[in-house]
Amino acid sequence: MVLALARTRLRLSMSQPRAARMLYDLLIIGGGINGCAIARDAAGRGLSVRLVEQNDLASGTSSASTKLIHGGLRYLELYEFRLVHEALEERERLLAAAPHIIWPLKFVLPYEKGLRPLWMLRLGLFLYDHLARRKRLEGSHLAALGDNALGAPLRETYNVGFTYADCWVEDSRLVALNALDAKERGATISVGARLVQAKRKGAHWTAKLDGGMEIEARALVNAAGPWVSQVIEGALHMHSRKHVRLVKGSHLVTRRLYDGDHAYILQNPDGRIVFAIPFEHAFTLIGTTDVAYEGAPGEVAISDAETDYLLDAINHFLRKPVTRADVVWSYSGLRPLYDDGSLNASVVTRDYAFDLDAPEDGAPVLSIFGGKITTARRLAEHALDELRRFLPAHGEAWTAGATFPGGDMEFDALLARLKSEKPFLGDVLARRLARAYGTRAERILKHAHAMADLGRDFGCGLTEAEARYLMENEWARKADDILWRRSKLGLHMSAEQQLGLREYMGA
Repeated sequence: MVLALARTRLRLSMSQPRAARMLYDLLIIGGGINGCAIARDAAGRGLSVRLVEQNDLASGTSSASTKLIHGGLRYLELYEFRLVHEALEERERLLAAAPHIIWPLKFVLPYEKGLRPLWMLRLGLFLYDHLARRKRLEGSHLAALGDNALGAPLRETYNVGFTYADCWVEDSRLVALNALDAKERGATISVGARLVQAKRKGAHWTAKLDGGMEIEARALVNAAGPWVSQVIEGALHMHSRKHVRLVKGSHLVTRRLYDGDHAYILQNPDGRIVFAIPFEHAFTLIGTTDVAYEGAPGEVAISDAETDYLLDAINHFLRKPVTRADVVWSYSGLRPLYDDGSLNASVVTRDYAFDLDAPEDGAPVLSIFGGKITTARRLAEHALDELRRFLPAHGEAWTAGATFPGGDMEFDALLARLKSEKPFLGDVLARRLARAYGTRAERILKHAHAMADLGRDFGCGLTEAEARYLMENEWARKADDILWRRSKLGLHMSAEQQLGLREYMGA
């Protein structure tokens, strides 16, 4: 196996100089959800595409979300009706396109006296139900919360509320599947590749990566997320009238706080909302915060003030107090929101904006500000519409009805087939593999008749066969790429088990 990996790496390193001399239609900077969605769409339209990401896919904002595909109920208060309509339409499309990593999630909204009145909540949910056609998800309902599972974790004062449906998403896996689909349609995806500079040379861009490699392209897309302005002013030596506003969002993960598969959307006295969501079977996800961030983009961590804020929010509603001792993990990310001039970080628009720089005698660059996971597919469509006139080989839009890799199935039927054909997996592992890979799980398991056929088990069912699949097909280079982005097994595996994976991948 080590010899096979060495040969693969040798072939890749030998092919890079040839790829570097190729003229691409599109060079995309950034391997988050926006960049990978654009790469997928563009490759499917017949364009030659190169995407470069300085770290790992989804290593920034796209793996630090609240893991929701949603219309954004709160955005109705900000009169963002077009954004909510678009997001609700995309919610239906994505649920159909990736049923392995996206599934319905029921939310409970307890009524809080003194905040939004019942009639306002009812009106907002009515709009939420009807702003876009709804095929797969149930509508909202007034719900009694006393003496039932929905109200059991809540304080006795919360005896009425509403229920409605949105969707859960494995966010970083959605990014990886966009990149995988792009690759299988001809795109070249390069991780660990940082853009140093890019210069216009007539109708083309010449871009230089660290390490000295040069790439030529007819058009450039700056989808660097929190680094979008740095790319404009640094690597491109340009200026933009549009700016990104960085807002830090942090989440806590605790041991499971309540029974049931439903989530809670909890109203705070400051007007914000906090979610409590079942997470990885044994945990509860609590988030998020909105804190203005003034520093340079990079790794961020939750502050004591944010931890207190989230614990205070959840303890305002739950019967059983949650303390810092219950917290097993936290994560934070920077949201690169389009700066619309709002004073309060909580009301900055979640919509996206483009800045197209296209001189008559020069190659175009499209910079992207803002956006969200739910609307990334539509953003990609819109971005390619903007670039259409510069790319003569440009095909038509196609992603609205297309499935993602592994998504061509009905989940319960796939799980039943895996358990029948591979009984040695057991229920827990079969379900995890079906959820993570959909029908692509069969590529990992196809030659296996027993667990031993999958190679070493690093812990929690993560086998050598699965790790090898992720390294060869999904750009996993380091253990954290697998433990925290291609999966969340880092929550379940011991330090010793994780060390075994690190040593294996290092070798």
